[in-house]
Amino acid sequence: MSSTGIPTREEIVERVSALVPVLREQAAWSEENRRLSEETVAALAEAGVFRLRTPVRHGGYECDTSTLVEVAMELGRADGAIAWTSSVFWIPTWIAGLFPDSAQDEVFTSAAPRVCGTNSPTGTAVPTEGGILLNGSWKFVSGAWHAGWQEIAAILIRPDAEPEPIMALVPMTDLSIVDDWHTVALRGTGSVTTVAEDLFIPEHRIIPMGAAMRPQGLSHANADSPVWRTPASLVAAASGVGVAVGLAKAAREVFFERLPGRKITYTDYTAQNEAPITHLRVAEAVNSIDQAEFHARRAAATVDAKAASGEAWKLEERAQVRNDQGEATRLAKHAVDTLVSISGGSSIYLDVPLQKIARDIQAVALHALINPDTNAELYGRVLCGLEPNTLYI
Repeated sequence: MSSTGIPTREEIVERVSALVPVLREQAAWSEENRRLSEETVAALAEAGVFRLRTPVRHGGYECDTSTLVEVAMELGRADGAIAWTSSVFWIPTWIAGLFPDSAQDEVFTSAAPRVCGTNSPTGTAVPTEGGILLNGSWKFVSGAWHAGWQEIAAILIRPDAEPEPIMALVPMTDLSIVDDWHTVALRGTGSVTTVAEDLFIPEHRIIPMGAAMRPQGLSHANADSPVWRTPASLVAAASGVGVAVGLAKAAREVFFERLPGRKITYTDYTAQNEAPITHLRVAEAVNSIDQAEFHARRAAATVDAKAASGEAWKLEERAQVRNDQGEATRLAKHAVDTLVSISGGSSIYLDVPLQKIARDIQAVALHALINPDTNAELYGRVLCGLEPNTLYI
């Protein structure tokens, strides 16, 4: 434990690594019930996973992004849904740190200070005395079943101004949950739809979306912390980039656990580990994992260095972080696909983890902000001297 009482990166990672066998045991329940088990949530809370991006003054750790990457990789080794949900909690928790201090005090001193959320502005808001009236629905809200608050995005409609995207903090008790998370992958994330109907939100729990994108938070207490100096889209990229790498590491572990005694059916190879094709594919997969890990760690290192220095972000640096997330995911998925391709027909049984890892990493790669092609195009566009075609950079 450091002299400040905040655990070091090594201590946090060690805690989470020790949990991997326990979390793996809970994965089947989460898969079947389409949400994390209460035992999983309690174990993650005990290890401090939900406090990594909570302000220190509220008992949090204010961890840098390199810590998030290391923790996400360990959680990915345990289960994709657990890793995904944890990383998603880190992002809206960080966004909450941009809100006025009175709003943060309300969130982080509540009985359930975990914050879920989404940055898709699929709600509308109209001004009213002391705040706004909110209506809308938000899909893919990972971890909603286990959160006390949701960070939402909406479009503020005013008669005398252009429509403006905003963010708001809303107690989960004020929202309805639509249990519509029926999917083939990342089932345990419980990424349901939430709904608001004529919901009043007070002014202190509202900020312009631009305050997060730049960022220019409204918090005085967090103003000098390097943690809140990074554009929100890059915070999201660095927070989640370790998940895919962790899944690839899990696939590697599973493959080598199953390798001894396996033969290659309908060939003369009585031991798969003697076949040149196995050697080639294993080397290819492990090389891809190493390369994915490089991109994940570079994304985090870039974010941490810029945050520590306080220097303005260059457009190319922003695009590179987005690209690192996409490239790490592409390489990790390639590694998983490669290992699956040499795991035989028996790997499709539900009690063999490889099939679930393959489904989960496919879902990760389909996310709009993670998709490798989307991010590579953005990076190449900026390298060619063009303006980005997205606000999320």
